[in-house]
Amino acid sequence: MRARMRVGIVGAGSMGRVHAAAWQTAGADLVGVVSRGGASALALAQAHGARAFPDLDALMSEVDVVDLCVPSDLHHPMTLRAAAAGKHVVCEKPMALSVADADAMIQACERAGVRLFIAHVLRFFPQYRAATEAVQAGHLGRMGVMRFRRVAYPPREGAASWFADESRSGGMICDLMVHDFDYALSLAGPVARVYARSLRSHHPESNRDYALVTLGFESGAMALVEGGWVYPVGTFRTGFDLAGTDGAIEWDSDSTESIQRYLLPTEAGAAPAVGLPLTVMAEDPYTTEIKHVHAALVSGEPFGVTPVEAAAALRISLAARASLRSGRSVAPSEVA
Repeated sequence: MRARMRVGIVGAGSMGRVHAAAWQTAGADLVGVVSRGGASALALAQAHGARAFPDLDALMSEVDVVDLCVPSDLHHPMTLRAAAAGKHVVCEKPMALSVADADAMIQACERAGVRLFIAHVLRFFPQYRAATEAVQAGHLGRMGVMRFRRVAYPPREGAASWFADESRSGGMICDLMVHDFDYALSLAGPVARVYARSLRSHHPESNRDYALVTLGFESGAMALVEGGWVYPVGTFRTGFDLAGTDGAIEWDSDSTESIQRYLLPTEAGAAPAVGLPLTVMAEDPYTTEIKHVHAALVSGEPFGVTPVEAAAALRISLAARASLRSGRSVAPSEVA
Protein backbone atom coordinates (compact mmCIF):
# COMPACT_ATOMS: atom_id res chain seq x y z
CA MET A 1 0.00 0.00 0.00
CA ARG A 2 1.34 3.40 -0.95
CA ALA A 3 2.05 5.96 1.77
CA ARG A 4 -0.62 8.20 0.25
CA MET A 5 -3.67 6.47 -1.11
CA ARG A 6 -4.94 7.56 -4.53
CA VAL A 7 -8.69 8.18 -4.73
CA GLY A 8 -11.02 8.60 -7.68
CA ILE A 9 -14.59 9.89 -7.39
CA VAL A 10 -17.36 8.67 -9.67
CA GLY A 11 -20.14 11.24 -9.89
CA ALA A 12 -19.92 15.01 -9.73
CA GLY A 13 -23.28 15.84 -8.16
CA SER A 14 -24.02 16.93 -4.60
CA MET A 15 -22.40 13.94 -2.89
CA GLY A 16 -19.44 13.91 -5.26
CA ARG A 17 -18.69 17.48 -4.27
CA VAL A 18 -19.05 16.69 -0.58
CA HIS A 19 -16.79 13.63 -0.79
CA ALA A 20 -14.17 15.47 -2.84
CA ALA A 21 -13.84 18.16 -0.18
CA ALA A 22 -13.67 15.53 2.56
CA TRP A 23 -10.95 13.46 0.87
CA GLN A 24 -8.69 16.50 0.62
CA THR A 25 -8.51 16.70 4.40
CA ALA A 26 -8.04 12.95 4.95
CA GLY A 27 -4.41 12.59 3.93
CA ALA A 28 -5.15 10.89 0.60
CA ASP A 29 -4.51 12.10 -2.94
CA LEU A 30 -7.67 12.95 -4.86
CA VAL A 31 -6.49 11.94 -8.33
CA GLY A 32 -9.54 12.37 -10.48
CA VAL A 33 -13.25 12.51 -11.17
CA VAL A 34 -15.43 10.85 -13.76
CA SER A 35 -19.06 11.68 -14.42
CA ARG A 36 -21.67 11.17 -17.10
CA GLY A 37 -21.72 14.97 -17.32
CA GLY A 38 -18.21 15.71 -18.52
CA ALA A 39 -18.43 19.43 -17.79
CA SER A 40 -19.39 18.83 -14.14
CA ALA A 41 -16.54 16.33 -13.73
CA LEU A 42 -14.07 18.84 -15.16
CA ALA A 43 -15.33 21.61 -12.87
CA LEU A 44 -15.11 19.41 -9.76
CA ALA A 45 -11.67 18.10 -10.70
CA GLN A 46 -10.30 21.57 -11.35
CA ALA A 47 -11.68 22.82 -8.04
CA HIS A 48 -9.55 20.23 -6.22
CA GLY A 49 -6.46 20.09 -8.40
CA ALA A 50 -7.45 16.72 -9.85
CA ARG A 51 -8.08 15.40 -13.37
CA ALA A 52 -11.30 14.67 -15.23
CA PHE A 53 -11.24 11.15 -16.67
CA PRO A 54 -13.22 10.04 -19.73
CA ASP A 55 -14.59 6.84 -18.20
CA LEU A 56 -14.50 4.53 -15.19
CA ASP A 57 -11.84 2.20 -16.60
CA ALA A 58 -9.48 5.10 -17.23
CA LEU A 59 -10.01 6.37 -13.69
CA MET A 60 -9.49 2.94 -12.12
CA SER A 61 -6.13 2.55 -13.85
CA GLU A 62 -4.83 5.46 -11.76
CA VAL A 63 -6.34 4.95 -8.28
CA ASP A 64 -6.42 2.66 -5.25
CA VAL A 65 -9.91 3.63 -4.06
CA VAL A 66 -13.08 4.18 -6.09
CA ASP A 67 -15.65 6.42 -4.36
CA LEU A 68 -19.11 5.91 -5.86
CA CYS A 69 -21.33 8.99 -5.61
CA VAL A 70 -23.73 7.90 -8.34
CA PRO A 71 -27.45 7.01 -8.56
CA SER A 72 -28.28 3.99 -6.43
CA ASP A 73 -29.02 1.66 -9.33
CA LEU A 74 -25.36 1.98 -10.37
CA HIS A 75 -23.90 0.95 -6.99
CA HIS A 76 -24.04 -2.77 -7.68
CA PRO A 77 -22.54 -2.91 -11.21
CA MET A 78 -19.86 -0.32 -10.48
CA THR A 79 -18.81 -2.01 -7.25
CA LEU A 80 -18.40 -5.29 -9.12
CA ARG A 81 -16.29 -3.54 -11.76
CA ALA A 82 -14.10 -1.84 -9.15
CA ALA A 83 -13.62 -5.08 -7.19
CA ALA A 84 -12.65 -6.94 -10.37
CA ALA A 85 -10.03 -4.24 -10.97
CA GLY A 86 -8.66 -4.73 -7.43
CA LYS A 87 -9.84 -1.39 -6.07
CA HIS A 88 -11.22 -0.60 -2.62
CA VAL A 89 -14.76 0.79 -2.80
CA VAL A 90 -16.51 3.58 -0.95
CA CYS A 91 -20.19 3.58 -1.91
CA GLU A 92 -22.97 5.96 -0.99
CA LYS A 93 -26.09 4.55 0.62
CA PRO A 94 -28.38 2.78 -0.02
CA MET A 95 -25.95 -0.04 -0.67
CA ALA A 96 -28.03 -1.47 -3.51
CA LEU A 97 -31.66 -1.90 -4.52
CA SER A 98 -31.98 -5.60 -3.73
CA VAL A 99 -30.59 -7.96 -1.10
CA ALA A 100 -29.18 -10.18 -3.84
CA ASP A 101 -27.21 -7.27 -5.30
CA ALA A 102 -25.92 -6.24 -1.85
CA ASP A 103 -24.77 -9.79 -1.16
CA ALA A 104 -23.06 -9.92 -4.56
CA MET A 105 -21.19 -6.70 -3.77
CA ILE A 106 -19.93 -8.12 -0.48
CA GLN A 107 -18.88 -11.39 -2.06
CA ALA A 108 -17.13 -9.71 -4.99
CA CYS A 109 -15.05 -7.52 -2.70
CA GLU A 110 -14.19 -10.45 -0.42
CA ARG A 111 -13.08 -12.58 -3.41
CA ALA A 112 -10.96 -9.74 -4.77
CA GLY A 113 -9.36 -9.00 -1.39
CA VAL A 114 -10.54 -5.39 -1.41
CA ARG A 115 -12.57 -3.53 1.17
CA LEU A 116 -16.09 -2.15 0.85
CA PHE A 117 -17.40 0.78 2.87
CA ILE A 118 -21.02 1.95 2.63
CA ALA A 119 -21.34 5.62 3.55
CA HIS A 120 -23.94 5.62 6.32
CA VAL A 121 -22.85 9.05 7.49
CA LEU A 122 -25.46 9.30 10.26
CA ARG A 123 -23.22 7.19 12.50
CA PHE A 124 -20.65 10.03 12.29
CA PHE A 125 -22.92 12.90 13.38
CA PRO A 126 -21.81 13.99 16.87
CA GLN A 127 -25.28 13.87 18.42
CA TYR A 128 -25.86 10.32 17.21
CA ARG A 129 -22.36 9.24 18.24
CA ALA A 130 -22.88 10.66 21.73
CA ALA A 131 -26.20 8.83 22.04
CA THR A 132 -24.59 5.59 20.88
CA GLU A 133 -21.85 5.94 23.48
CA ALA A 134 -24.45 6.46 26.21
CA VAL A 135 -26.41 3.38 25.12
CA GLN A 136 -23.27 1.24 24.85
CA ALA A 137 -22.14 2.41 28.30
CA GLY A 138 -25.43 1.14 29.73
CA HIS A 139 -26.72 4.53 30.85
CA LEU A 140 -30.18 3.82 29.43
CA GLY A 141 -30.36 0.19 30.53
CA ARG A 142 -32.15 -2.17 28.15
CA MET A 143 -33.50 -0.41 25.07
CA GLY A 144 -37.28 -0.22 24.98
CA VAL A 145 -38.81 2.44 22.73
CA MET A 146 -37.14 4.60 20.08
CA ARG A 147 -38.40 7.32 17.77
CA PHE A 148 -36.54 8.80 14.79
CA ARG A 149 -37.41 11.69 12.49
CA ARG A 150 -35.87 12.67 9.14
CA VAL A 151 -37.91 14.99 6.94
CA ALA A 152 -36.78 17.24 4.12
CA TYR A 153 -37.74 18.69 0.76
CA PRO A 154 -37.81 16.42 -2.30
CA PRO A 155 -34.42 16.11 -4.01
CA ARG A 156 -34.23 18.23 -7.14
CA GLU A 157 -30.84 17.26 -8.57
CA GLY A 158 -30.81 16.72 -12.31
CA ALA A 159 -33.13 17.82 -15.08
CA ALA A 160 -35.30 14.74 -14.56
CA SER A 161 -34.29 13.79 -11.03
CA TRP A 162 -33.35 10.13 -10.73
CA PHE A 163 -34.55 10.30 -7.12
CA ALA A 164 -38.13 10.44 -8.40
CA ASP A 165 -37.63 7.16 -10.27
CA GLU A 166 -38.04 4.43 -7.66
CA SER A 167 -36.39 1.90 -9.96
CA ARG A 168 -33.20 3.99 -9.72
CA SER A 169 -33.28 5.39 -6.18
CA GLY A 170 -35.42 2.92 -4.26
CA GLY A 171 -37.67 5.84 -3.35
CA MET A 172 -37.70 7.92 -0.20
CA ILE A 173 -37.72 4.92 2.13
CA CYS A 174 -34.55 3.42 0.66
CA ASP A 175 -32.76 6.70 0.06
CA LEU A 176 -33.64 8.74 3.16
CA MET A 177 -35.08 6.50 5.87
CA VAL A 178 -32.32 3.91 5.47
CA HIS A 179 -30.15 6.26 7.57
CA ASP A 180 -32.36 5.77 10.62
CA PHE A 181 -32.90 2.07 9.99
CA ASP A 182 -29.14 1.59 10.07
CA TYR A 183 -28.83 3.60 13.26
CA ALA A 184 -31.72 1.80 14.98
CA LEU A 185 -30.18 -1.57 14.14
CA SER A 186 -26.86 -0.44 15.61
CA LEU A 187 -28.60 0.28 18.93
CA ALA A 188 -31.14 -2.52 19.27
CA GLY A 189 -30.01 -5.38 17.04
CA PRO A 190 -32.00 -7.48 14.56
CA VAL A 191 -35.57 -6.60 13.56
CA ALA A 192 -38.32 -9.22 13.59
CA ARG A 193 -41.21 -7.34 11.94
CA VAL A 194 -41.66 -4.20 9.86
CA TYR A 195 -44.93 -2.32 9.29
CA ALA A 196 -45.22 0.80 7.13
CA ARG A 197 -47.82 3.34 6.02
CA SER A 198 -47.30 6.24 3.63
CA LEU A 199 -48.89 9.10 1.73
CA ARG A 200 -47.49 9.82 -1.72
CA SER A 201 -48.11 12.40 -4.39
CA HIS A 202 -49.93 11.12 -7.47
CA HIS A 203 -48.40 13.76 -9.71
CA PRO A 204 -46.23 11.97 -12.31
CA GLU A 205 -43.34 14.42 -11.91
CA SER A 206 -43.42 14.63 -8.12
CA ASN A 207 -41.50 12.51 -5.63
CA ARG A 208 -43.22 13.88 -2.54
CA ASP A 209 -43.57 11.05 -0.06
CA TYR A 210 -44.20 10.75 3.67
CA ALA A 211 -44.00 7.51 5.64
CA LEU A 212 -44.18 6.07 9.14
CA VAL A 213 -42.43 2.76 9.71
CA THR A 214 -42.70 0.66 12.87
CA LEU A 215 -39.88 -1.74 13.71
CA GLY A 216 -40.33 -4.62 16.14
CA PHE A 217 -36.95 -5.90 17.30
CA GLU A 218 -36.11 -9.46 18.29
CA SER A 219 -35.06 -8.07 21.68
CA GLY A 220 -38.58 -6.77 22.33
CA ALA A 221 -37.67 -3.12 21.67
CA MET A 222 -39.75 -1.05 19.26
CA ALA A 223 -39.04 1.95 17.04
CA LEU A 224 -41.17 4.43 15.12
CA VAL A 225 -39.34 5.98 12.17
CA GLU A 226 -40.75 9.04 10.40
CA GLY A 227 -39.45 10.10 7.02
CA GLY A 228 -40.54 12.43 4.28
CA TRP A 229 -39.73 14.34 1.14
CA VAL A 230 -42.59 16.79 1.69
CA TYR A 231 -41.30 20.08 3.08
CA PRO A 232 -40.45 23.41 1.43
CA VAL A 233 -37.06 23.81 -0.22
CA GLY A 234 -34.33 24.37 2.35
CA THR A 235 -35.99 22.38 5.13
CA PHE A 236 -34.20 19.43 6.71
CA ARG A 237 -35.25 18.29 10.18
CA THR A 238 -33.96 15.35 12.16
CA GLY A 239 -34.28 14.08 15.69
CA PHE A 240 -34.48 11.09 17.97
CA ASP A 241 -35.89 9.92 21.30
CA LEU A 242 -34.33 6.84 22.90
CA ALA A 243 -35.88 5.30 26.01
CA GLY A 244 -34.58 2.36 28.01
CA THR A 245 -35.24 0.77 31.36
CA ASP A 246 -32.93 3.24 33.15
CA GLY A 247 -33.28 6.48 31.25
CA ALA A 248 -33.89 8.37 28.05
CA ILE A 249 -32.08 10.60 25.56
CA GLU A 250 -33.58 13.09 23.16
CA TRP A 251 -32.33 15.45 20.47
CA ASP A 252 -34.07 17.64 17.92
CA SER A 253 -32.30 19.62 15.19
CA ASP A 254 -34.83 22.45 15.53
CA SER A 255 -34.30 23.14 19.20
CA THR A 256 -30.76 22.62 20.44
CA GLU A 257 -27.22 21.54 19.69
CA SER A 258 -27.20 19.51 22.92
CA ILE A 259 -28.44 16.07 23.74
CA GLN A 260 -30.68 15.95 26.79
CA ARG A 261 -30.28 12.89 28.97
CA TYR A 262 -32.89 11.98 31.58
CA LEU A 263 -31.95 9.31 34.11
CA LEU A 264 -34.59 7.44 36.03
CA PRO A 265 -34.27 7.73 39.82
CA THR A 266 -31.73 5.33 41.25
CA GLU A 267 -32.44 6.35 44.84
CA ALA A 268 -35.48 7.67 46.65
CA GLY A 269 -35.97 11.33 45.76
CA ALA A 270 -33.22 11.43 43.11
CA ALA A 271 -34.39 12.54 39.67
CA PRO A 272 -31.48 14.17 37.83
CA ALA A 273 -31.87 15.75 34.41
CA VAL A 274 -28.46 16.31 32.84
CA GLY A 275 -27.73 17.97 29.52
CA LEU A 276 -24.81 16.62 27.51
CA PRO A 277 -23.47 19.67 25.67
CA LEU A 278 -21.78 19.20 22.36
CA THR A 279 -19.23 21.72 21.18
CA VAL A 280 -19.63 23.34 17.78
CA MET A 281 -18.45 20.80 15.19
CA ALA A 282 -14.82 21.29 14.22
CA GLU A 283 -15.55 19.40 10.98
CA ASP A 284 -18.61 18.22 9.16
CA PRO A 285 -19.68 14.57 9.60
CA TYR A 286 -18.86 13.69 5.99
CA THR A 287 -15.25 14.68 6.60
CA THR A 288 -15.23 12.65 9.83
CA GLU A 289 -16.59 9.68 7.89
CA ILE A 290 -14.03 9.89 5.07
CA LYS A 291 -11.16 10.31 7.55
CA HIS A 292 -12.38 7.15 9.30
CA VAL A 293 -12.43 5.27 5.98
CA HIS A 294 -8.93 6.42 5.08
CA ALA A 295 -7.52 5.54 8.50
CA ALA A 296 -9.13 2.08 8.40
CA LEU A 297 -7.77 1.39 4.92
CA VAL A 298 -4.26 2.43 5.92
CA SER A 299 -4.26 0.55 9.24
CA GLY A 300 -6.34 -2.47 8.27
CA GLU A 301 -8.68 -1.85 11.21
CA PRO A 302 -12.41 -2.59 10.90
CA PHE A 303 -14.81 -0.03 9.49
CA GLY A 304 -17.27 1.52 11.91
CA VAL A 305 -20.06 0.50 9.52
CA THR A 306 -19.63 -2.95 7.98
CA PRO A 307 -21.06 -4.02 4.61
CA VAL A 308 -23.15 -6.65 6.39
CA GLU A 309 -24.70 -3.94 8.59
CA ALA A 310 -25.42 -1.81 5.53
CA ALA A 311 -27.09 -4.78 3.86
CA ALA A 312 -29.25 -5.29 6.96
CA ALA A 313 -30.42 -1.66 6.80
CA LEU A 314 -31.26 -2.12 3.12
CA ARG A 315 -33.27 -5.24 3.98
CA ILE A 316 -35.34 -3.20 6.47
CA SER A 317 -36.00 -0.57 3.78
CA LEU A 318 -37.16 -3.24 1.36
CA ALA A 319 -39.34 -4.84 4.04
CA ALA A 320 -40.98 -1.44 4.64
CA ARG A 321 -41.73 -1.12 0.92
CA ALA A 322 -43.14 -4.66 0.91
CA SER A 323 -45.34 -3.74 3.87
CA LEU A 324 -46.70 -0.74 1.98
CA ARG A 325 -47.65 -2.97 -0.94
CA SER A 326 -49.21 -5.75 1.15
CA GLY A 327 -50.77 -3.70 3.95
CA ARG A 328 -49.38 -6.09 6.56
CA SER A 329 -46.28 -6.40 8.70
CA VAL A 330 -43.34 -8.07 6.98
CA ALA A 331 -40.40 -10.04 8.32
CA PRO A 332 -37.08 -8.84 6.89
CA SER A 333 -36.32 -12.42 5.89
CA GLU A 334 -39.23 -12.27 3.42
CA VAL A 335 -37.52 -9.76 1.10
CA ALA A 336 -34.81 -10.41 -1.45
